[in-house]
Amino acid sequence: MVLVDFETVTFGGSALDRAAHLRSDPEALAAGLANQSSTSVVFWRGKPLMTGDEIKSLVRLPLTHPIFAHAVDSPTLLGAEGDGLCFAQDVSSWSPEDQDLPDAGFLDPTEQHHPDVPADHMFQELRAVMGAINPRDAELAATARALFSWHKSHQYCSACGEKSEMVQAGWQRSCPSCQTQHFPRTDPVVIMLITHGNNVLMGRSPGWPEGMYSLLAGFVEPGETPEAAVRREVLEESGVQVGQVKYLGSQPWAFPSSLMIGCHGEALTSEIKIDPNEIEEAFWVSREEMMEVFAGTHEKIRPARKGAIAHFILLNWLADKLD
Repeated sequence: MVLVDFETVTFGGSALDRAAHLRSDPEALAAGLANQSSTSVVFWRGKPLMTGDEIKSLVRLPLTHPIFAHAVDSPTLLGAEGDGLCFAQDVSSWSPEDQDLPDAGFLDPTEQHHPDVPADHMFQELRAVMGAINPRDAELAATARALFSWHKSHQYCSACGEKSEMVQAGWQRSCPSCQTQHFPRTDPVVIMLITHGNNVLMGRSPGWPEGMYSLLAGFVEPGETPEAAVRREVLEESGVQVGQVKYLGSQPWAFPSSLMIGCHGEALTSEIKIDPNEIEEAFWVSREEMMEVFAGTHEKIRPARKGAIAHFILLNWLADKLD
C-alpha cells in the first residue's frame, strides 16, 4: 500500500538536529571540531563521497583525515549526530590523476577515487544514487551540496562587489567592506500533476536523455503564489488551461538550490500547443499507460527516477492516494 507522506520522499527530511544555535558560538564549534566523535562528509566538485553497491552510504570521515588537506574552506556545520557534530567539507582543490573527469551532461556517470580513502569509497553524482540512500544520508548530502553550490556562486558581495567571507559555520557570508550579510537562497519551483479525467500531462525538456519524461515544472516568479505559478507555467509550456490547484507536498532539491513544491491541478482544456522554447514535447498519458511506464514496458517513456518527487507523486496518483 502506498501512503502519502511527503516527508518520506528522498531529501524530505530525517529529523536532523541542525544545531543552529552553535553556528554563532565559536567556543562550542571549536569543541565540536576537537571532539573525536565528530565527523565530516566529503564533497568534490558537487559529488559526495559514497560507498556501497545497491545500498549506498554517505561516507563520514574523522576531521583529522588527510583528505581534508584539499579543503577549500573551513568545515560547514550540518548538525549534531551521535556523540559529536557532523560537518561537511569541500575538497575540490584535489585534482585526480589518470581518472575520468566529471561529465557535464544531464547525469554524470563518472566516479572518482581519492588515494587516501578505501577503494570502495567513490565520489558519485548525488542524483545517480539518491534512490539508494537512507533519509539521514539524503538530508546531509542535500544540505551540504546546496550550501557548497551557494558559496561557489555567491563569493562576492552583491552590494559593493568585494569578496565576502564564510561565517556562521558555513550558513552565512559577510562582506568585510560594507558589512552586508548574505544568506543561503532557496528557489521555489512548482512541479505539477495536471490531470484531465483519467489522464496526466507529461513533458520533456530539450537535452533530456531519450525516453525521459516527467511532470511539468517551473520557477515561481516574484509576487506570485504557487497556485498562480502552476497555471501560468502549464499554459506557457503546453497551452493547457488549469483550474483548481491543490498543494500536495514538497522536496528539497539541491540541484543547485530549489524547493520543489508539488501540486495537483485540474485541466480545463485538453488541447496541447507547446512552446518549443520551453519544452520539447508534451502529451496526455492515461492511467493504464502510466502503469506500463512503472512496469518498464512502455514503448516510449522510461520509468521516473526513484527518489524524485515526480516519481512519488505519480506512484501515489496511480494508487489513488492523493485525494
